[in-house]
Amino acid sequence: MAPMLSRLRAIDNDRNKMPVARTRARRAIIDIGSNSVRLVVYDGPRRIPFILFNEKVMAGLGAALGQTGRIDPDAMDRGLAALARFARLCEAMRVEDVRCVATAAVRDAANGPDFIARAAELGLSVELLSGAQEATAAAHGVLSGIPGADGIVGDLGGGSLELARIRDGAVHETISLPLGVLRLPAIRAKGGNALDQQVKRMLARAQWPDSPGLPFYLVGGSWRALARFDMQLTRFPLPVVHQYEMPATRARQLATIVTQAGRTRLKDVPAMTGSRIPTLPDAAALLAIVVRQLKSARMVVSAYGLREGLLFESLSPAQRAADPLLIAAEAEGEAQSRFPDHGDLIDRWIDPLFREDGEDWRRIRRAACLLADVGWRANPDFRSERGVEIALHSNWVGITAPERAMLAQALHSNFGGGATTPEPLGRLAPPEALRRAMLWGLAIRLGQRLSGGVEGPLVASHIDRDGDMLTLRLPADQADIFGEAVERRLRQLATAMDAAYAVAS
Repeated sequence: MAPMLSRLRAIDNDRNKMPVARTRARRAIIDIGSNSVRLVVYDGPRRIPFILFNEKVMAGLGAALGQTGRIDPDAMDRGLAALARFARLCEAMRVEDVRCVATAAVRDAANGPDFIARAAELGLSVELLSGAQEATAAAHGVLSGIPGADGIVGDLGGGSLELARIRDGAVHETISLPLGVLRLPAIRAKGGNALDQQVKRMLARAQWPDSPGLPFYLVGGSWRALARFDMQLTRFPLPVVHQYEMPATRARQLATIVTQAGRTRLKDVPAMTGSRIPTLPDAAALLAIVVRQLKSARMVVSAYGLREGLLFESLSPAQRAADPLLIAAEAEGEAQSRFPDHGDLIDRWIDPLFREDGEDWRRIRRAACLLADVGWRANPDFRSERGVEIALHSNWVGITAPERAMLAQALHSNFGGGATTPEPLGRLAPPEALRRAMLWGLAIRLGQRLSGGVEGPLVASHIDRDGDMLTLRLPADQADIFGEAVERRLRQLATAMDAAYAVAS
């Protein structure tokens, strides 16, 4: 079977009729929000592109909207200056596919059309998204980064809150509410439970369906900042916010803690910007109200939102269905490994040893195989550490914290870490999962030593386990490929599997 990345490239080529040079394949999204104006330039695989450039300007287009109904002149100038720079950068980076979108502030402001007209003078065609389009794009972003997500997406921006019901890989009901963080202070200033009652009225007016017990997926900078604060409070050992989970009851606790915390305390939170801190108490209060009224079971953070959703919407059904973790792992392996497509060979070769693995574990095992050679440039004494760092800290999506720990354990063992388990893996995944991943790593290590990175020995040989016996089978005319180094790794794997070993033809 052809590697997944290769198959998707074929789909891209068929779709576009001809291959596209890497510099011509770059895409960019300029996101004009109520708080910020941001440029993100993407490169790499269409299903899971990597970020080549990311810059944000806090223009505050929606800051005066509640009082005047208009974009403040100074804010408009800041926003347009940012757009002028971003347009120039896209030209310099040879980005031919630039999509410029605007959301609540420009949508609702009386002088929003003026802003769009002035942006056009800069050569940028601004697409004004409706509330439904904004909600749908944010929901698609969650589906892109968390395949199989089933619940309610909440995207909190400066001017609005979008909700969307997702299930079975599709977006269903959507709603856009004027509850962005820039509007919340005026509502909360009315005192008492004014915000609570307003959310309740808006949901009732929209006839939002009652679906208790679903996860609530958090999108938006303010809610991600709140999650990072919780990670610090709980001393969570993995500094990756994507797919970080909290019980729904935690929202109310965080609302209280954030209100009582001082600015200095909040500034200590990693990636917390000074402009975000003033909005955090209102964002926390709204989150507590929303998850209570929706009767959510838990909260799951998504680092993917509107921009990634817009990219996802442009894909074919076949591209959308591809696994983002495996696409990214294959791209990383291809960029850093010595031997193209070797990860696929290793995965097929070790499969007979692990046939009882369920689908979830099999995909993590495959990712480990695709990444099995990414540490070769590192100092030999630090290759196992390199494997752990790649697994835990790379920008993967479609993978939970326990799964990252399994991937890290597999790469650690593959790169010479043996049966040891480094910190903090034991705090992220259960022992049985880490033991399984350790065996994957030792099996990968054996396959790499046997093959020397080439196809022939893996295709000609076979390894399996029958009861307490691990058997490596080699054709008689290739028996001399089995040497001392191979035997050491075979013995290590057999010992870890509590089995004896043999070599046969």
